[in-house]
Amino acid sequence: MVQGVSKGEPELLDAAALVGHLVPAGSVFAFLAEHRREVFRDDAFADLFPSGTGRPSIPADVIGSVLLLQALYDYSDPQVVEALRCDIRWKVACGLPLTYEGFDPSTLVYWRKRLAASARPHRIHEAIDAVIAQTGVLKGRRKRALDSTILADAVATQDTVTQLIAAIRRVGRQVPGAAEAIAAQCTGADYSTPAKPKIDWDDPQARDELVSALVNDATRLVEIFTAEQVDLTGKQADAVGLLALVAGQDVEPAEGGDGTDGRWRIARRVAEDRVISVHDPQARHTRKTPEARRDGYRAHIAVEPDTTLITGCALTQATGAAGSDAAVAGQMLTADTHAQNEPVTAYGDSAYGTGELRAALAGAGHTAIIKPKPLKPAVEGGFTLDDFTVDETAATVTCPNGVTRPITPKRNVTFGVACRGCPLRTRCTTSKTGRALILHPHDALLRQARAAWAGDPSLRRAYDADRPQVERAICWVATCRGRRLKLRYIGTAKNDWWLRTRVAGLNLRRLLNLGLTRRPGTWALA
Repeated sequence: MVQGVSKGEPELLDAAALVGHLVPAGSVFAFLAEHRREVFRDDAFADLFPSGTGRPSIPADVIGSVLLLQALYDYSDPQVVEALRCDIRWKVACGLPLTYEGFDPSTLVYWRKRLAASARPHRIHEAIDAVIAQTGVLKGRRKRALDSTILADAVATQDTVTQLIAAIRRVGRQVPGAAEAIAAQCTGADYSTPAKPKIDWDDPQARDELVSALVNDATRLVEIFTAEQVDLTGKQADAVGLLALVAGQDVEPAEGGDGTDGRWRIARRVAEDRVISVHDPQARHTRKTPEARRDGYRAHIAVEPDTTLITGCALTQATGAAGSDAAVAGQMLTADTHAQNEPVTAYGDSAYGTGELRAALAGAGHTAIIKPKPLKPAVEGGFTLDDFTVDETAATVTCPNGVTRPITPKRNVTFGVACRGCPLRTRCTTSKTGRALILHPHDALLRQARAAWAGDPSLRRAYDADRPQVERAICWVATCRGRRLKLRYIGTAKNDWWLRTRVAGLNLRRLLNLGLTRRPGTWALA
């Protein structure tokens, strides 16, 4: 197959020529109808077809427009094909005739796989970024507001019993010899079907017996296929590893047990990094508050608040240090080509107020207007960490009563016996052994940030003025036609590609609202 090329002349029943006037001016559809070839040139996807032989593929300007519109309007693959057949806006935008009947939905899967395997999987996003750069709209704009949101995953959240059965069945399908081992040694359930066993689910003893049997079956399989003489491929090892994870994340030893007697029960807590489905092992369970539970992935964005253009984005697992707001924020600011390697002012809520991010921003010359995390006193209404004086040069800490203690190499401070008889003890600690502190490696930066936030009202005014723009952009990312979006793909990589493509569509729509126009050889704002 070779890269297809659009014809220079419109067809007899060209939709743009016949009904193009019906498409609203200034819309993304109208823009693509006129300029898609400048955005997605004929060679935009040529490297995906290195053989140079075979029948022509869908032209670059058509497939680029289709994938952009799909992400922007949150269409499934069958909905895209239906739109290409029946929606004149899509026909006009993609330069198709009124009689165009579309293609098989699997064609879009094929294109996404080709893009994912290429050296530049995010070229649609890059194409719109190039338009932004040519307009110069971000030149000299050095503000970046940061935020994130949880997007629901594409699979149903599974309970412990369902996950254990599904994980055992997956090992049986993917690992050679596992099906025979399951049939011979696993008796906890009928693993030929994904259905839950029929027990009295209102009987705690019956539930615990089932859980124990399933966990013991899973443990037995893991032991068999992690033996040194068993050689597993990547997918096979992943299936066994997932089974081991699922078998341990939601259970604990039964009352009076120690984990060696084969008796288990559902744990009275939720695992911090819980896998919610064996069908999408990278989706995670998280909580924004103790009451607000969410399952899925975390979408991160950085926004230039004066234009509301999204300058950076990433999709990560919902939990874990690598996907935290602060960790991803540093990566987005480093990769921000629109800043042209110049310092920026970063705005963020307290989730971005870590010492590590503040240190990284300061080291790169950036300015942080980030809401500090509030300090929690050890005693309600009592002293906080800021009531202790830290001397980093002398490596000492002085408490509110004037007692000074050294900072250990691990940055621990122990007041111990000095707290005995201290008149301020009731306001400081309830510990029998006295007050102890653990200082953050970037304690000085965090103290400085808290003091500045409390003492400089201009910081809060700047924060309140510019942060709402990123919340608006988050709404654009996470909702479509008045409903909260649900991801359509499995895994971080595929959903990250979707997010970047959607951001490209949102940025194009925003550019059009700002007056995007084509001038000879370049893009500009009217």
